[in-house]
Amino acid sequence: MSEAKDEVLRRVRAALRDVQGVREQEYRSLARDYLQTSEATVEQRLHLFTERLQDYDANVYRCGGSHIGETIAHALAKREKHRIVVPDGVPESWLPQHPQWLRANNLAFDVLDQCDGVLTGCAVAVAFTGTIILEHSAENGWRAPTLIPDYHLCVVRAEQVVYSLPEAIRRMAAFTSAPITTISGPSATADIEMTRIKGVHGPRFLDIVLVCD
Repeated sequence: MSEAKDEVLRRVRAALRDVQGVREQEYRSLARDYLQTSEATVEQRLHLFTERLQDYDANVYRCGGSHIGETIAHALAKREKHRIVVPDGVPESWLPQHPQWLRANNLAFDVLDQCDGVLTGCAVAVAFTGTIILEHSAENGWRAPTLIPDYHLCVVRAEQVVYSLPEAIRRMAAFTSAPITTISGPSATADIEMTRIKGVHGPRFLDIVLVCD
C-alpha cells in the first residue's frame, strides 16, 4: 500500500474517531414521534393490507389454512401459469398436482427466466404500505427466483401482517440475520417523461394468498 494511501486512511480514521461520540449523541437525541405501534384490530390490518395491494394492481385471495393448495391452484389457473419455481422449504401441502413445480435449489438463471413464475411464503407484511418482506431462507427462497420470473405468488399468513414498518423491522430484528427483500406491489418504474414501465426490477405481476384462520 502506498504512503499516500496510508495517509488518506489515517486521516479518515482520525476524522471518524473525533466525531463518533457526537454522532451517537445526535442519533440518540432524534425525535421518534412517528407511528411505531397501532391499536388496529387484526381485521382492520388485513383490510388495509388488501386495499393497498389492490391499489398496486395485485390480486388478493383469502382462504383458510386448509385451503391454501386449492387457492394457489385457482390463482395459477386464472393467470394461466404452468411452470412454477418453488423454494425447497415450501410445504408440500401448498402444492396442487398441477402446474409443474421446479424446486429452486441452484437453478440456473436461464432456467428461471423460462419459468412462468415463483411461489414463496413471506416473513412479515406491512398493512400501512402494502409491503411483503421476504427473508431469504427455506420458505422464502434465495433472491434470484423472486426477481427473474415475471410472476410472483406469495402466501401471507394473517399473523404475519403488522400495521407499520417500525413494527415489521422490530419483528425481523428478533428472528433473522438473513438478507431481506421488500416488495410493494408488482415491479414498476418511470422515466423522466413519467412513462410507467413494469417488470424492470422484478416480476410485473403479483398475487397474494392471504391465509386467515
